[in-house]
Amino acid sequence: MTGLWQVSGRNELPEEALVRLDLAYVRNWSLGVDAKILLRTPLVVLMGKGAS
Repeated sequence: MTGLWQVSGRNELPEEALVRLDLAYVRNWSLGVDAKILLRTPLVVLMGKGAS
């Protein structure tokens, strides 16, 4: 599974920012937003961005 905060910095972001991203996702949900997240996921995973 993936989500907005997972492709936006993962552990590089403070917990407060993660909550804000989750709330923004819920408030602005659309198939387009989900498509953007899914398209960004492989790049983030391959680059290891935000991973520890």
